Amino acid sequence: MTDEKILTLMREAPSNGQRALFDKYYNYVFSIVSRIINGFGSQNDSEECVIDVFASIMMKMKPDDNISLRPYIGAVARNKAISMRRSLASKSGLCVSSDDESVAEIAGDENIEENTDNSVLAEQLLSKIGELGAPDSVIIIQKYYYNKTSGEIAEMTGMSPAAVRVRCGRAMKQLKKLLNADGITL
Repeated sequence: MTDEKILTLMREAPSNGQRALFDKYYNYVFSIVSRIINGFGSQNDSEECVIDVFASIMMKMKPDDNISLRPYIGAVARNKAISMRRSLASKSGLCVSSDDESVAEIAGDENIEENTDNSVLAEQLLSKIGELGAPDSVIIIQKYYYNKTSGEIAEMTGMSPAAVRVRCGRAMKQLKKLLNADGITL
């Protein structure tokens, strides 16, 4: 379902439009939230944050606005996840003052520059996967990020497992072209 159809449905039948929005963007929001909260919270924390994201979207978004849903939803998801991460970090004591004498003991041999490069590369990769559109982006994220089988993905997308495998192969070729066009090699 296109974003325009979802917005129209939200104007005409709000509960059906909200359901369509949730169904289309749940995996997208969950992947953003999980990536940001990873290491700070549990699966339940991620699910709670996803619910908060959709609640915020439903309360603040006006279907009459002519907006692009994907960037708007992505921004809301990112901001909510960052807030949740900060909250979880402060509750668990993961926030440490740099003046604290025990900072030297906590510091590891982590390569911050390499982690930053990997984070930027991951963000670019997710952006290019998003450009593939549905269902290709869903298939790739479910297969390579969540390690789902073709059968499991087929159930989620309403396709056959063979169709999922074919779409995945084609999507990977298209993704490689998109990455090469931007000078990104993996």
